[in-house]
Amino acid sequence: MANSPLLDDEKLPETVSFGEIDVSSLAETAREFARQSAAEHTQTAYSSDWRHFLSWCRRKGFDPLPPSPQIVGLYIADCAAPSTPAAKALSVSTIERRLSGIGWNFTQRGFQFDRSDRHVSSVLAGIRRTLGRPPIQKEALIADELLSMIDTLAYNLRGLRDRAILLIAYAGGLRRSEVVGLNVRLEDIEEGGHGWVHVVSDGAILRFRSKTGWREVAIGRGSSERSCPVAALEKWMAFARIERGPIFRPILKDGKTVDVERLSSKHVARLVKQTAEAAGVRGDLSSTERSLAFAGHSLRAGLASSANVDERHVQKQLGHASVEMTRRYQRSRDRFKINLTKAAGL
Repeated sequence: MANSPLLDDEKLPETVSFGEIDVSSLAETAREFARQSAAEHTQTAYSSDWRHFLSWCRRKGFDPLPPSPQIVGLYIADCAAPSTPAAKALSVSTIERRLSGIGWNFTQRGFQFDRSDRHVSSVLAGIRRTLGRPPIQKEALIADELLSMIDTLAYNLRGLRDRAILLIAYAGGLRRSEVVGLNVRLEDIEEGGHGWVHVVSDGAILRFRSKTGWREVAIGRGSSERSCPVAALEKWMAFARIERGPIFRPILKDGKTVDVERLSSKHVARLVKQTAEAAGVRGDLSSTERSLAFAGHSLRAGLASSANVDERHVQKQLGHASVEMTRRYQRSRDRFKINLTKAAGL
């Protein structure tokens, strides 16, 4: 994980103490909490953004600090339309992410940065207008498609694990990082991951540590053994003999031995792609097109699109702060629910 620049060692005396309190020890504790202020993958991305900006400043002869809206405006303009022939133009979404990463790094270093300054905002508005494209969203999987995908899995240890992953991710509306971050017990979070599962008679309660605190997701039992996410989870844990630590783990080449390490989140994306192709989902697409159309997000979007309930319940399950974000996930569910063509008399 990237080191937080909030507390720099060179600003602290090597050996300072007040009574029995060691300041250097307190500083390390503060640094550790600062490192936890953003998710690990977010900090990794922001560190990459900062390195990219520093490298650009060195090449152009600019000082990155203190922050200058004019320089940042020139930077994002060069990202959109590179002055160097060999450089690749970045997408609007990548430029916006880099801008967020740069702003975060300015703040961590004690500087104020105003994204609304005209030297930045006007350039970004022009980039959006000129280069902006409709957002490319992954295909949402409906329940019948998911069950067809599950039916392609073998009845062995690996198949039991992957069934549980697909069903739990779908029914919980989970991000792939949340799926592989699940542990058996709360105590296991100290060793990694960010959530745990508590199985009860009516289903399973999942609790996650998120940016804003703890989030709870309730997954009810399904209407049949084939489609029940909780039954699939229980069966996997029983056959894999998982009693503590990560729930979803790699399986060694012998097909019988379960590793002690946590499964990579990339496995979820690969699993969705492979089973969607094996099940013939969207058979009108080529293999390459299908690979691009489906990913781990297809499960999360599928729940939002398929669950015909009050959107507030979907919003809570997905952990969205706003209902507007939930509506983006619901894709085509309500697209023709109200037919204005007929309502207008045509």
